[in-house]
Amino acid sequence: MARFPETSSSSRERARQSVTLQDIAAHAGVSRSTVSLVLRDSPLVADATRTRVQASIKALGYVYNRGAAALRASRTFTLGVVVYDIANPFFGAMVAGIDSVLHRENYVSFLANSEDSPERQQRFLERMREQRVDGLLLCPAEGTDPALLTQLADWNMPCVQVLRHIGTPPFDYASTDFELGVRQAVDHLVTLGHRRIVFLGGDARHSATQARHRGYHEAMRAHSLDDVHRVIRGAVTRRAGFDAVQHLMQESPRPTAVICHNDLMALGVMLGLQRLGLVPGEDCAVVGTDDIEEAALSMPALTSVATHPYAIGEEAARLAMRRIANPDGAREQVVLTPRLQVRHSCAPIPTPEKTSYRRYPHATLDA
Repeated sequence: MARFPETSSSSRERARQSVTLQDIAAHAGVSRSTVSLVLRDSPLVADATRTRVQASIKALGYVYNRGAAALRASRTFTLGVVVYDIANPFFGAMVAGIDSVLHRENYVSFLANSEDSPERQQRFLERMREQRVDGLLLCPAEGTDPALLTQLADWNMPCVQVLRHIGTPPFDYASTDFELGVRQAVDHLVTLGHRRIVFLGGDARHSATQARHRGYHEAMRAHSLDDVHRVIRGAVTRRAGFDAVQHLMQESPRPTAVICHNDLMALGVMLGLQRLGLVPGEDCAVVGTDDIEEAALSMPALTSVATHPYAIGEEAARLAMRRIANPDGAREQVVLTPRLQVRHSCAPIPTPEKTSYRRYPHATLDA
C-alpha cells in the first residue's frame, strides 16, 4: 500500500492532540488540577494564575475537547434557542437579552431559525438533543403539535416557551401581554378622536396573534365602536403594510388610524401613506408593536407598543436556569407589561379642511 508523507498541518494537529494537562501544568508552573479548573472556567482560580495557564495553553496549542468533557459531566452548559423569524430585529434584541444572562452563568446558546415550519423545528430539536443541550428556549412554530411538550419531557429536556405557547398550563413561559398592548393603542387613539381604527394583524392562529386580535376587539367594544371595527389579516411584513394601506386609503370613508401587528408592518404603512402623498400621523395615525430601534428613528417617529424583547430574553433565560437547577419545581409564567411609546405618527383626528396631499417622490419600498 502506498504511503503519503505527513503534511505539516497534520503534524501540527497531531502535536496539539498529544499535549496533555500535565504538559500545560509543567509549562505554567502549576498543578494539573489547577489546569483542569481553568479549562472548566472555575471561579476558584485566581486571575493571575488563570492568565498564566491560558498563556501556556495557547503557547502549546492545546485544544480542549469539550465534547468529551460533557460526556463525563452531568451538564454541557449549552442552551438551545429556537425562534421563527431571525431576520426580525425584535429577535435580535431578544437573543441579546438571552445571551446576557447565559454569559453570566457561563452558558452558551445554539440558535436556530425554524421559519415557522414545525418540520424544520423538529430537525433542530433532534440535533440539539444529540448535542445534549441542558435546556431549550422555544418560540413554537405555527402549527406545532402540543404533543411536542410531552416529547421534550420524555427527552428530559427542560423547555421554556417564549412569546407563543402551546399545550395547556402549567408550563414555563416568558412573554409580554400582547392583548394589553393593543388595548393601550386603541385607548390612546380614541382619546385623540379616532373612530375608524383598522387593525392590520397576522393570519396565523398561534397564541400571540390571537391575543393581539382579542385586545383589539375588546377595546373597540369597550368604546362602543363595534360598528366600525375592522381587521385585515395577512402577512406581517413591511411589504404587507405598504400594500394594505394603499387599498385602505382608496376607501370612502377611509380609516383615520391603523394599528399594526408589529413595527415592520407599521413602517411599511408609513411608506405607503407617503407614496400616496399623505403625511403619517397627520392624515392617518399609525401605531406599531415592539418598539424596535428603527421606530424612534423613522420619519416621522413611530408610536409603538414597547414589548421589551431584551427583557423577555433575560427572563426566559433566567427561567431556564431555574428549571435546569430544579427540574421538579413549580412551573412559572413571566408576562411583562407593555408600554405605549407615543411619538409623532399619532395626532388628533384630522378635520376635512386640514387633510392635505403632500407629495413624497422619494418614498419607496424596495422589493
